Amino acid sequence: MGYLCTIGYHVHNDYTKEIAPVIELFSNRIEITSAGTLPESLSQDEFFKGYSIPRNKELMRIFKDLELVEQLGSGIPRILQYYGKEYFEFSENFTRITFPIDPDYTEQVAEQVTPQVTPQVTPQVTPQIETLIKVMHGEHTRLEIMEMIGLLDREYFRKEYLHKSLQAGFIELTIPDKPTSSKQKYRLTPKGKKLKEYIEGK
Repeated sequence: MGYLCTIGYHVHNDYTKEIAPVIELFSNRIEITSAGTLPESLSQDEFFKGYSIPRNKELMRIFKDLELVEQLGSGIPRILQYYGKEYFEFSENFTRITFPIDPDYTEQVAEQVTPQVTPQVTPQVTPQIETLIKVMHGEHTRLEIMEMIGLLDREYFRKEYLHKSLQAGFIELTIPDKPTSSKQKYRLTPKGKKLKEYIEGK
């Protein structure tokens, strides 16, 4: 998500003020500050809904040509899947988003979820995996999980949520010998249940 926001803040930064976007790393958060507030004709409600008025159209075109962005306005709704609107701050001259981080998160997951595995080989718990784990409470089809998460992009869901959760051993197939079965469902593994307990207890 930080990647999406960094790209967006470069594209929408007001360079007429001769101020570049600022990325600051703290022990408990990452702050990205962009010069300029929202364009005059764009409200905060429209901003959060994904409407976009690029401030630097040529820069946006370059990012699209380099395939660093998917489509105009897609970044903010995706960021809002993990961070609330309260993490955005709009002032008269600047826009800032703060990403809170837990420096002990990976280490705690390694200890509580897979104590027999060393930190070097412990699967990374991405925000997508965490979101999937949180919504699962039984056996679910792929479409059911997508609906619970609120996703429409099947390919993105397959790659970032389903495949990585399966690969990390947090979920499993209910019909493992027929992975393409129309009756296929997914459920948490014992390791996935421990991760869910840890997440809910945070």
